[in-house]
Amino acid sequence: MAVIIRLRRDGTKNSPYYRVVVADKHSPRDGKFLELIGTYDPKKKGDNSTIKLERVDHWVKLGARPSDTVRSIIKKAKANAAKAEKEEAVTA
Repeated sequence: MAVIIRLRRDGTKNSPYYRVVVADKHSPRDGKFLELIGTYDPKKKGDNSTIKLERVDHWVKLGARPSDTVRSIIKKAKANAAKAEKEEAVTA
């Protein structure tokens, strides 16, 4: 089974809101999924996404491939986590 990490659209017309899900590659965009691992709100300014990085790493190790948009969300989340960890180390 080919597994992909992608966005699932929620929200209303002209007000999209996305959930980051792990799903079978052949299932529809808003269809069944294996696990919900985060959210993304493109209308919100600043920090507009949440994602469980440990679950992303788990699924990627199992062979799941993130979509281009999800890949950029993961990259930003990892950069923010590293920045927060660095600041925490400085203040401690």
